[in-house]
Amino acid sequence: MVGHASGLEQLALGVGTLGMALGTAAFIAMGWGVDDERRRFYTVTTLVSAIATVAYLLMFLGVGVAEIRIPGETVLRIYWMRYVDWLLTTPLLLLDLALLAGADRGTIYRLVGLDVGMVVVGAAAAVAPVGRTPRLVLWAVSSFLFVALLYVLTNQLSRRAARQTGEVAALFSVLRNLVIVLWTAYPIVWIFGTESTIGLLPLQYETAAFAVLDLAAKVGFGFVLLRSHDVLGGTRSGTRGPLAD
Repeated sequence: MVGHASGLEQLALGVGTLGMALGTAAFIAMGWGVDDERRRFYTVTTLVSAIATVAYLLMFLGVGVAEIRIPGETVLRIYWMRYVDWLLTTPLLLLDLALLAGADRGTIYRLVGLDVGMVVVGAAAAVAPVGRTPRLVLWAVSSFLFVALLYVLTNQLSRRAARQTGEVAALFSVLRNLVIVLWTAYPIVWIFGTESTIGLLPLQYETAAFAVLDLAAKVGFGFVLLRSHDVLGGTRSGTRGPLAD
């Protein structure tokens, strides 16, 4: 039986649910009637916040949380639904950046592959019934994959974005930097939180921190991207097939 969430946990999850839902509604309204190549940005961005809305609602209702017993009889309360959310939404956020940069498929596959690996290893670190050392090793592996992802993002994808028009390249730079800053905060919160067993950041504050980061990384990212409606029409895609339609 999973214990009850604290008041601050419930508040953070409730605010996260409401914020994601409002963001989704706003993105739908912003994209209403868009039927040209810009539609893909509205579709992907709306899907990100919609998935996050469902994930946060489930966590608010007590679904997607488990108690993991680790050596020493310590019991950790883990919101594993958070990792499902990240596994589905972070590749879509990277796809938004890749479409904006006009990336080729190879670069997209590298970004998504590194991202999926990062999240999966991070999830394993959170839910595995093991002690601190194995968790920290898995965290280090996940962080290494994150660093590799940042390399692709700041080198290969940025070079591709530099070939776009000045306005598109500038928008890409803003969004890329937003991703770098916000995504770097996630492993920092994790290592100081309860899932690493270090526990300097109690669960209620850890939950609140992740909710703030998620809202900024999804809804905040989406507003910055979609408010630049006219700029999005100036992208030159380097992909072929459905992504370029």
